[in-house]
Amino acid sequence: MSRFPGELLRAGIFISCFVFVLSSSRNVNYTPSNLTHLTDLFPHRTFAQGFSEFFGGPNIQLTNNGSYVNLMLNKSSGSGFVSRDRYKYGFFSTAIKLPSGYTSGVVVAFYMSNADNFPHTHDEIDFELLGHEKRKEWILQTNLYGNGSTGTGREEKFRLWFDPTEEFHQYSIIWNDYHIVFLVDNIPVREVNHSQAISSIYPSKAMSVYATIWDGSQWATHGGKYPVNYKFEPFVASFGEMEMEGCILDPTTSVASCPESGLSIDPVQGEAFAKLSQQQNMGMEWARKRFMFYSYCKDAARFKVLPPECNGAK
Repeated sequence: MSRFPGELLRAGIFISCFVFVLSSSRNVNYTPSNLTHLTDLFPHRTFAQGFSEFFGGPNIQLTNNGSYVNLMLNKSSGSGFVSRDRYKYGFFSTAIKLPSGYTSGVVVAFYMSNADNFPHTHDEIDFELLGHEKRKEWILQTNLYGNGSTGTGREEKFRLWFDPTEEFHQYSIIWNDYHIVFLVDNIPVREVNHSQAISSIYPSKAMSVYATIWDGSQWATHGGKYPVNYKFEPFVASFGEMEMEGCILDPTTSVASCPESGLSIDPVQGEAFAKLSQQQNMGMEWARKRFMFYSYCKDAARFKVLPPECNGAK
């Protein structure tokens, strides 16, 4: 495992200022200035260095010596790949370029799960990108499960401040004992603190990392109103700049092997990853105020009694 450079730990993840720039393709574009990217702290993995086929083999194409992976959805199948290791916690990231054009019902996902080992009490941390119809834009959904099923999710939905089909954008997850953070291009969009209120559903069991594209016709676009139209196939999502850094569980001994740093602090459990900086909180507030349009904590129709962690939610 790589070591965490001392100078990067000192520099941390501080952002000196934030600049708002109008964009012709979106209502607003957000440009952090002088940013030390979390995604620069760890090495990129090729497919051969950490992944294997999950499903849909003929629809998986490796490019650039396996540094990038194209996943395809057509009438025959979706496709996906999975990490060879399971992690107890860590930092996980990939850059994704999404299919353009009519993509209703299409789901592109980057997530962590242990549903194969715990089908009825699984943990999961999700980025799900939901396709669109006509001129509507892709939707970003974040979600998590702990010791539960799909009925116990904690979903939030966002519009993006860029066109995710024009170029690659980074989607990253921090998962440790302190919090779960979802980041887009290194800007936090959601933080789930590991508090007593959420402890019963906080993901705690070792998980694998997945990347998939699949048919979500029944729910993905306006609750299933617009299914996948295979007249527009194939739908191709490209993944690259893949990073996985964390505590690996040995499947034979159930003993975890965790990374170390020059300061004898596990970097993904260390200070730089334990709490968001003031600048990161500013970025998260910007993203949530401008682009979040659904939170389970505001869904009184779904929950007669809101989950306990929703008390005080903004």
